[in-house]
Amino acid sequence: MYQFLSSLSQTQRTIILAVLGIIVSVGVSILTYLNPMGAILVILAALFIIFLIFLFKEPSIGLFALVAYCFLFGILSREIGGIAYGIGIEGLLLLTWIAALTQYKRYDWKRLNNPLTKLMLMWFIISVIEIINPAGASVIGWLQEIRSTALFPVLFTPLVFLLFDSEKKLNWVLILLIALSLMATMNGIKQQHIGLSSGEQRFLDEVGAVTHLLWGKLRVFSFYGDSGQFGVSQASFVMITIVLAIAPFKWWKRGLALIAAGLSFYGMLISGTRGAFFALVVGALCVFFLTKNIRVIILGVIVATLFFGFLKFTTVGNGNYGIYRLRSALNFKEASLNVRFNNQKVLRERLQSLPFGGGLGVIGTWGKLYNKDKFLSTIEPDSYWVKVWAMYGIVGLTIWFSMMMYILGKCCGIIWKIRSVGLRYKCIALLSATTGIFLCSYGNEVINSMPSAIVAALSFALIFQSVYFDKKAPSPLPNNDNPPVKGNEPINNDVKIIYS
Repeated sequence: MYQFLSSLSQTQRTIILAVLGIIVSVGVSILTYLNPMGAILVILAALFIIFLIFLFKEPSIGLFALVAYCFLFGILSREIGGIAYGIGIEGLLLLTWIAALTQYKRYDWKRLNNPLTKLMLMWFIISVIEIINPAGASVIGWLQEIRSTALFPVLFTPLVFLLFDSEKKLNWVLILLIALSLMATMNGIKQQHIGLSSGEQRFLDEVGAVTHLLWGKLRVFSFYGDSGQFGVSQASFVMITIVLAIAPFKWWKRGLALIAAGLSFYGMLISGTRGAFFALVVGALCVFFLTKNIRVIILGVIVATLFFGFLKFTTVGNGNYGIYRLRSALNFKEASLNVRFNNQKVLRERLQSLPFGGGLGVIGTWGKLYNKDKFLSTIEPDSYWVKVWAMYGIVGLTIWFSMMMYILGKCCGIIWKIRSVGLRYKCIALLSATTGIFLCSYGNEVINSMPSAIVAALSFALIFQSVYFDKKAPSPLPNNDNPPVKGNEPINNDVKIIYS
């Protein structure tokens, strides 16, 4: 469409657009008279056509739109309903792939020859083979589960390598992610202090009250599927924004990042998600290890020690429900934790005879819907690690865990070799958040649900991409914001070593 319009003269384009405008205006008027919903559909169709024009001109717009959609589609599900809006993720991925393929000469396809895309492909193949698992799980359950478990990563990761091919786009990704997370924070604050929308109240009335209303206190869930996802997501953005706040950028950028960190921390508290505490712990350890800044390490250790002592050895703030819930994360005799351990004991006995697991979709939401006849469907996984164990067996869990350890270790190696100090801090921010998401997935299904799933996938791919960004960097600091901070001098090692 864009190429066709470009081939026309200015007069011809004006005439065509004017005629189309008249047709759309008349059509909307008629449909509004007959049925207001028809007019809305026409307007949405017109907006979709405009989106397609921009998408096929610049395919990276599709990825930006996908990131925003993964944060916000819960609003559509909760407030409008009627269809499975999650399918929009696959739709945007497909359209973006088509747009990229139509302009294949623009991109360096050799970038897809990297360990991360190969691992995602390997995991997808393993997941496809699970359809013939002798345990006999439902094919429909397998189809539903493979979408988030393997199809999304294998389609999304290569697109990041192709389309987010500059540090400038990395900067825009960070801005978009933080802005979307803060929107969720504001909605969470609205839920806590103003009230729930009709869709949010309906969610509580139908299924959510059991887990989101405890002792009359609301566990805030914002746009997301549950408070666990909201809390861990907010904790991950605490880490992203804190790292950007201590990075050697302009003072106003660091100030905005610090404000965002404070808001995200408050969002984490009102979620009542205890596991979010561990996202902060492991994220902080990541930062201490990778910053190479002695002052940051010393200050961070002091703050972390004081924070731990405040939670573990005092009762200050227990009148605040959020602080009380966070403090209970350090109580390893807590009843719900013991329930999870007992469930794992039951699974261990059942999975001894199933080295390849019970099959995809046999446990969790899809297990209850499509595998009611299977014993595994009666057990709550309460953990993505446990869910992988139940679906893929000990063999699959070993492969998946080893794969994740390799990716995290590789990311650390890449960041350690980055010469540009500003780029290094951006990558540290992403890795600290994603490491926290991965660890928290032991306590909740986080890394396989939106938006944490797209944050993790984006972070891994962008960190692997940073090898190319670092080669192109004209100086140790992008945009020459500030001179290098002591302890962050550029490193002269060849970055190609850790990427090959």
